[in-house]
This record gives sequence, structure tokens and C-alpha cells, in this order.
Amino acid sequence: MRHHISAEQLRRIRLSRQLLNNTDRASSAADVVRALFALQAQEWPSAQLAIHARAHGITQADVIHAREVERAFVLTWSLRGTLHLAAAEDIRWQLALCGPPAIRGTRSRYKQLGLSDDVRERALEAIEDILSGDNAMNRAELARALASRGLPVAGQAIHHLVRFAALRGLVCFGPEINGDLTYTLLDDWAPADGAKPPEDEALRQFALRYLAACGPATLADFKRWSVLNASQVKAAWAAAAPECLPVMIPDGEALMLERQLEQLDAPTIGPTLRLLPRYDNYLLAYESRAFMVDEAYAKRLHPGGGLIRACLLVDGEARANWKLEKRRSVIRVQVEPFDALDSNVLPHLEAEVQSLGRFLNAKAELRL
Repeated sequence: MRHHISAEQLRRIRLSRQLLNNTDRASSAADVVRALFALQAQEWPSAQLAIHARAHGITQADVIHAREVERAFVLTWSLRGTLHLAAAEDIRWQLALCGPPAIRGTRSRYKQLGLSDDVRERALEAIEDILSGDNAMNRAELARALASRGLPVAGQAIHHLVRFAALRGLVCFGPEINGDLTYTLLDDWAPADGAKPPEDEALRQFALRYLAACGPATLADFKRWSVLNASQVKAAWAAAAPECLPVMIPDGEALMLERQLEQLDAPTIGPTLRLLPRYDNYLLAYESRAFMVDEAYAKRLHPGGGLIRACLLVDGEARANWKLEKRRSVIRVQVEPFDALDSNVLPHLEAEVQSLGRFLNAKAELRL
């Protein structure tokens, strides 16, 4: 019998899979990134806050240490050609699938910028030479070095040359130096560990890792999240199906991993409340956001133009926008509810604000 999953059950399971409930949070930044497989990071500060929302008792310094010292995960362009965090052991086979479609999708922009195939290949050779020996340079430094070799770097050209090199698996972001993120060679930052799986196995794992982090989900959800080509999406979904159960969710037919079934009727320990940053995975991993936000407030979450605003999540539903204001040693968390918040939510909100303060090593104040 096919299970029918209500919107409330769907939120409960997805909160668990995304480590956002009160019982399944991780104990380290590396565990968060590994569990999510690809953590949206087009804003590095927001990615750090996304890790905080999913882990117990860690600090911003712990996140930075995990990336820069342990090098447990990599910051680079991958899924959808957008910046993500990925575990060091996952990034190469992830890029093998995600890099080519992202590059194809940028060809018209390459043409506009005069970045022909030949120019981009010459840039790869130059970048490898410039950054060899575990070297690290910020964008301005790398642009000057490339320009000295006759390569175009004006305007957006430098961005697209570096992004192309990253999607080809050559570079990634290195340490932050004097407030600037740097670029370094991926093989120096995270040396390769073993061979990449063949494409059919990689596609199967890709779908299974998505479902482990975001399920239950529909084929349309997976297609939107991965942006693989149509044949790859279908092949990945079909390969994952034997380890899954077909279920019905409010959006239609979906898959969920068999081991997730026990979570359908798991007791709720709550309320579950999280301050999600802009572009959080929970807000971006699905085709429809109807399960998480009332239609009347959808524009408060996604006003258009690709912007995804920070939100207060209560039991899996977006209930307010919020923003962080820094005042010397004090951070002010300004919360703007869509509607009046229940009185029993307020103590949990105050606790979450104080947790954010400890993460950022600053005194925190709540403003409603």
C-alpha cells in the first residue's frame, strides 16, 4: 500500500533529514556538510549560519577551523553552478556530474566576455602554474597574475575564468586572509582520495544522497535541485528507486528512503524553532515551498529576482523574516513576524537568539 503523507508529516520528516529538528542535530560542522551532501554557500556568512542551525554547541570559529585547518569540506561552485560546501571526499565526483551542465549553461556569457574555448583552456594552464605549491591568492592578486600573461580579466571575466576552473575541478576557495577569501588548487587543498565512481553509480549515489538529506521528494524536486540533464535525472531516480518507497505527498508522487518510514509517526519534541539564513537548503531544495509557507506570505520569503530571505522556522513553517544587525560587541536579531507569534514560541525564540550569540561570540539581543 502506498503511504499518503500529510503536509505536517512532510515537514516533520524533512526537518529531521535536514538536521533542523530538536533531536537530529549534528555535533560538528563537518557532519552537517557531509549529511547535507551540498550546502548552499553563495553567501559564506549565511552558510556558516546554516551550519549553526543544524549543529549543537559549535561556534563560528569551529566552522572556520573545519574548513581551513581540518579541510573537512570544500567551498566551491558545484550544483547549479552555484557556490556550495561539499565534503572533501564528495567534491570530485559531485563536480564530475554537475560541472559539465553548469559550463554548458554559461557558454553564452563566455561568448559575451570574449572567453573562447582556447582562452579558457589557456587560463586553466596559467592558473595551475600560478597557484601551484599550495599557493593562495585573492581575486585581485590572481587577476593581476593572469593579466600579466595576456589573459582577459576585466569586469566579470576574472569571475568566470575562476568559476570555470572550479567547475573543471582545478581550483577551490582557500583560506580567508585579511578578510578576503582566496583561491587555491583543489588538489592542494583536499588531495584526491581514490577513484571517482563510474557515472551510473555516481548518479545512483547522487539521488540517494539527495533523498537522505531532503526526502521525501518528487522527481521535479530532484531535477530542480540537481540541474542534471533530463536523461541523467531519470537514470539517477530510477537507480535509487529500489532502496526507496513510493509515497504520496501534497505535491504528488514522491520517493523516500525505506529507513525514513519510521519517522512518519515519530513524536514531536518542540516546538522546533530555527533562525534560517538567506538561501538556506531547506528553502531551496524543493520545487514548491507551499509545504513551508502560507501562500499569503510566500512573497515575504521569496520576493523574486532570485532572492531568498532569512526566515524564522517554527515546526517547519516560515513564520517571520529576520535580520542580523551588528553593534560593536552586540548583535541585534530583528524579527518581523508574518502574523502574531504564539506566546509559547517566544521563550524558544529567545533561546535561539542566545544560541546565535554564543555561535558568533557576541552578546545577542532579540528585537520584535
